[in-house]
Amino acid sequence: MSKITVLEIQKMKEQGKKIPVLTAYGFSMAGILDAAGVPVFIVGDSAGMVEAGHATTLPVTLDEMIYHTRAVARASRRAIVVADLPFGSYQASVEDACRSAIRLVKEGGAEAVKLEGGTHSAKAIRAIVAMDIPVMAHIGLTPQSVHRMGGFKVQGRSEAEAEVLIEDARAVEEAGAFSVVLEGIPAGLAARITSMVKIPTIGIGAGPRCDGQVLVVNDMLNLSVDGKGPRFVKKYADLKKVITGAAKAYIKDVEHGRFPTKKHSY
Repeated sequence: MSKITVLEIQKMKEQGKKIPVLTAYGFSMAGILDAAGVPVFIVGDSAGMVEAGHATTLPVTLDEMIYHTRAVARASRRAIVVADLPFGSYQASVEDACRSAIRLVKEGGAEAVKLEGGTHSAKAIRAIVAMDIPVMAHIGLTPQSVHRMGGFKVQGRSEAEAEVLIEDARAVEEAGAFSVVLEGIPAGLAARITSMVKIPTIGIGAGPRCDGQVLVVNDMLNLSVDGKGPRFVKKYADLKKVITGAAKAYIKDVEHGRFPTKKHSY
């Protein structure tokens, strides 16, 4: 079983093949998803929200991202592992961006990194790529910009905003990104951008005409505590219901002395 590379991901766009992407945060889940055939993992700073309970991704540290990336990388025999650069690890300077990217690869085992921002992140993308570290860009609704955007809101609704996002896409492509996430933008705009750039576009809340799609694995499996999720999420399983049922059955078995039995004892 050979590892998927960024060159293969780019070739999928050329061949018209759709690219399925999921987030992954830990060894067990990554191993299951890898065996299922998921070709790309994004170790997202969304872990701060879905795994640690933060309201935004902003508190997530680089050390925490290295921890999650290392766990996913150990389980990923086939899928390429793309790790998020968290807030504060690349915004202050290009040097910070380079050092952070190196740590995610060297200590975390990432095979590519992802950072948010278009035109204003182009210098950082170019510098990281110059170190032979592949970069996935991320434009549109960028969660690390939640305060500037006034919440997790769809971007690019007006023609002026759309033009800015088109320029962002062109800028990250020119800087050397091997692909770009389009998050929370109108489907028509995502289709325009996808047709304009040669690199693969990975949509999340950006309609069906991107080159690939990504979902947060906890959302698509209904693993959130409150059972809620963004409008664009399709729930492919209800693991919350399965886990709740299993936990309740375990509680009853223990309370009534039905577990452990001789079968489960030494």
